[in-house]
Amino acid sequence: MTPRRRAALLWGAIGALSFLVAAQGYVLLVARLPVGTLGLLGIGLLVGGTTTAVTYRLSGRFARKEQR
Repeated sequence: MTPRRRAALLWGAIGALSFLVAAQGYVLLVARLPVGTLGLLGIGLLVGGTTTAVTYRLSGRFARKEQR
C-alpha cells in the first residue's frame, strides 16, 4: 500500500469517526435525530468514503504543487 493511499484511508477513518462522535454528542445534549443508529452508520460510511476520495484526489495535486 502506498503512503498516499494509507494517508487517504486514515483521513477517511478520522472523518467518519468525527462525524459519528459529533452526531452522538448532539443526541446526548440536544435531541433525537430523525435517523436511527443504522442511518447514522450509513451516513458515517458516506462521510468516510467522501473524505477518503477527496483526500486521495487532492494529495496528488498538492504533491505536484510542492515540486514546483
